Amino acid sequence: MSITKQTGNFGEDLAKKYMIEQGFQILHTNWRYKSWEVDIIAVKNNILHFIEVKTRKESPFGYPENNVKQQKMNALKKAATVYLEQNPQWHSIQFDVIAITLQKNLVKEIYWIDDVFF
Repeated sequence: MSITKQTGNFGEDLAKKYMIEQGFQILHTNWRYKSWEVDIIAVKNNILHFIEVKTRKESPFGYPENNVKQQKMNALKKAATVYLEQNPQWHSIQFDVIAITLQKNLVKEIYWIDDVFF
């Protein structure tokens, strides 16, 4: 497994733990449909959250959230559409980004971008 994939998996695990601490119920991780993937699908206060997790080791190349491009958000939106067709009981949804910065495999920052508009 590549270092990038290991870092991503580590970040997703951290994000799940963080979300549970914040009172979320995790419904799915790495939910896939065709080529689309949602890192985490969770619920809190009857709102369904589709969450993209970006993890980066501290570097001069910017923050992890800067790597969430419009193409990725479009794919997230398409995946969410299919998920909602399969699970029509959800009426309130939102899209979030959790950006995790690591420093020597320790969490330096968890930055939650709540209710992303795109």
